[in-house]
Amino acid sequence: MLYGREHVERYQATDGAEGHDWQGTTAALLTTTGRRTGTKHTTPLIYQKYGDDYLLVASKGGADAAPEWYLNLQAEPEVEFQVLGDKFRARARTATPEEKPDMWRVMAAAWPDYDEYTKKTDREIPVVVIERV
Repeated sequence: MLYGREHVERYQATDGAEGHDWQGTTAALLTTTGRRTGTKHTTPLIYQKYGDDYLLVASKGGADAAPEWYLNLQAEPEVEFQVLGDKFRARARTATPEEKPDMWRVMAAAWPDYDEYTKKTDREIPVVVIERV
């Protein structure tokens, strides 16, 4: 979503010193397992801390189709997550309808374009909760 493979590698090599701060917000690395191939895929995504958990938004810029990383974690919710130098195993889940309004506010404060993305699609844009295991 944010940038290419070389940026992911730089983030990993520098423990996020390069790549964590991005266009006025913060980025983490999410590694999912491909639902068809079983291959590991690492995607840089805007995140926010939420209590002990982390939040992501599966927006794909307001596209009608969900991002591949979201489809992958629906099939296999066990993921790897990296914030700066902190790399850990986690479980990803979609926020419940009760949780989502407050979580959405947190994420839209970090990246106001999320509110604009909802106007581009009829798709319900999920908030994803990353829980350390």
